[in-house]
Amino acid sequence: MTGEAGTARRSQPASTDEEPRLPRQRDTETGQLRLLVAVGTDKHPFDRLVDWLAQWHAQATDEVGLTVQHGHTRAPYLPGAVPFLGHDALQQAMAEADLVVCHGGPATILEARRHGHLPIVVPRDPARGEHVDDHQLLFARRLGAAGLVALCETREALHGALTDGLADPSRYAVAADPQAHEAQRAAVARVGRIVDDLVARSTPRPLRWRARSRPRPGAKEIR
Repeated sequence: MTGEAGTARRSQPASTDEEPRLPRQRDTETGQLRLLVAVGTDKHPFDRLVDWLAQWHAQATDEVGLTVQHGHTRAPYLPGAVPFLGHDALQQAMAEADLVVCHGGPATILEARRHGHLPIVVPRDPARGEHVDDHQLLFARRLGAAGLVALCETREALHGALTDGLADPSRYAVAADPQAHEAQRAAVARVGRIVDDLVARSTPRPLRWRARSRPRPGAKEIR
């Protein structure tokens, strides 16, 4: 696969001065890094993310325990691949994972952070047929600028983040608050309003026009 056009943007996790982190340990029985990848349930395939992951996994020098929720994207060559996870199964996978990679879905990002992860986010790009609009790009870029996600828009950025996480999973950990259900629901509502606003501002407004009525036969036109 050829390299992506443009300059790779490798986002750095938020500093420890801004947000406390929780230590994350590898699986004590296998010594593997536990990596959860979630592309969500959108009907559009997300081949780009799955392909980038497969390329990195094939070159990883350490053992990695994968869980890949790939939705409507083909992933027959990846271990631990499953099309969909129920809510409880997804919560368990997030709780047990050392690293979480996900698409730019607001609910998935908030759930990952609720479980103590700084999610590594690859937003869907409508120009590639991965979504119907660009709200994931707009939202993920805003969160990336605020240090709330590790934004990866290129293959190089994703591979770099995964390699850093493999060496030190605590780089992508934040303070978890598993009891904050009400706060999480309120946050989802706020995210929805933010996304609506971002999409509205990014959508060109249609030109307003009014048809000029023709005078009735015999009527005198007023100038």
